[in-house]
Amino acid sequence: MSEESSVEALLEEARLAAAMPPPAERFRLREAAGFSRAHIAATVGVGRQTIANWETGVSDPTPPARYPYLRILKGLAEIYPAPADPGDPIGALFAPPAPPVPAAFTGLETLRGPDGRAIEGDPGPCVRCGVETAYQSTDHRPLHSGALCQPSQPTTTPLATTTPASAVTATAPAPAAVPAAPAPVSPVPARVPTRPQRRSKSAERAEADLMALIRGAVEQEAERAGGDEDAALKALIGRAIPDVMHLFNETRATARYEYTAYPALPDILHKPSKKDPDQIWEARPAYNNPAYSMRAPERDIKVTALDVNAAYLSALKVWLPIGKLEHTTGTDGVGPKRSGVHLITPAPWTHPHLPDPLGDRDTPGALWITDATLRLLLRLSGPKWALTGAPTVHESWTSGATENFLDALRKLLVAARSEAITAGDRLALEYVKAMYSKFVSTMGESVHNREMVRPDWMHLIHSQAYALHCGRAYKAHQAGLDIVALKHTDELHVIGDWRQVFTEGRGVAELKIKTGDAKTAGEYLVGRVGG
Repeated sequence: MSEESSVEALLEEARLAAAMPPPAERFRLREAAGFSRAHIAATVGVGRQTIANWETGVSDPTPPARYPYLRILKGLAEIYPAPADPGDPIGALFAPPAPPVPAAFTGLETLRGPDGRAIEGDPGPCVRCGVETAYQSTDHRPLHSGALCQPSQPTTTPLATTTPASAVTATAPAPAAVPAAPAPVSPVPARVPTRPQRRSKSAERAEADLMALIRGAVEQEAERAGGDEDAALKALIGRAIPDVMHLFNETRATARYEYTAYPALPDILHKPSKKDPDQIWEARPAYNNPAYSMRAPERDIKVTALDVNAAYLSALKVWLPIGKLEHTTGTDGVGPKRSGVHLITPAPWTHPHLPDPLGDRDTPGALWITDATLRLLLRLSGPKWALTGAPTVHESWTSGATENFLDALRKLLVAARSEAITAGDRLALEYVKAMYSKFVSTMGESVHNREMVRPDWMHLIHSQAYALHCGRAYKAHQAGLDIVALKHTDELHVIGDWRQVFTEGRGVAELKIKTGDAKTAGEYLVGRVGG
């Protein structure tokens, strides 16, 4: 190590040491991440009792373990920030500037069961950030667990210098006054309006620069194609993977914790060959209700085919493991702030009028599933739904997890998608779609993306999209709609007044009537078999 590097490392430790959080905060951060004292102790090279002493104030961290311990606390403080305290020096160094929280959000708490774990309910747009979630607040509105998300941004794009003032995002309603009392719970939870958030000028400039990169790529390929839109689109799709990886790296430029792009993974997450898949079952839905037939309808039963917008983009909000995957047996690896993959034996599914949460699966017995699928099964086996028995968990590969790792990238792509829709820019819209879909599909063992090998993340994002889609079907059924079909991540066919259940539109978490195949697009007739 050079003299300059040694000096910088020493100064960095001094800066961190000056902001050592108090013992109570050390305890809070570890508990928030779901790490055991033994896990932290092994990572920093001390005994478990030493960590206990540091968290209770018996002693303070000392070299050489102090520096890695401080780095862990620094990273956890970014993932699980606490309300800023002017008297606490950790707030100045570890936590990013927090915008003021609207009064409508200050009293929100997560609905929890007797065991203290968050209870999942019907999926819907989170009242704070607008991203779909199955967790709920104590007043039964959709809310991310622990309210660990930011209130939604203003409806107008921050890029006022390059976007028409009339442009608004497709995912948010116009600002309105916040009611003094909570609105009654309805089948379609309303997005709560928010006042503009104060953001740092550097954050605004960074977002503007990244949005400019997206616009610039579209303009560049359109100019190269000389007006041939199809040729320009082909070129944009061809560069989507390196472009989105660049955006991902840029959105992580200010991140304060590390992740491993090439982690050591168990054999179940490795493909045995290029042609054979690994052992993870993603629970892809391919459901057709046996009670209905599209052939020779016996009576006029009208079906509406619905299309879900940007399903994979919404699924980027999912609990991803950020540490080394650890093997556990039984339910030791299952927790609200842990994620990974689990070997389970599911309970029987006995509801032909509802899609099986494990998808179209013919082989019985135990199978490896992701944490996103397990959370869905646990919710459906809970007292609210009681649609199936709880699965038996045999073993797991999991680590501490965060739901916000890809959130900066997701928000950027949501904003770019909304801007493209508002402007009627087909090239930009398809380019953004190619970026987020290829980002997910090439995240595993793919020859098309050499920068990241995270098959566990790929499976989790896929499974989250399928779990959210199944959740829509169960929500529709509970509201009185009949489910005729559920396919892929974005196709839902129902009988009944669907607009009383879902919000119509092109925004993320909204649904629209499907277009395309004349046989299944829009509205069509079916007959009831034996009815």
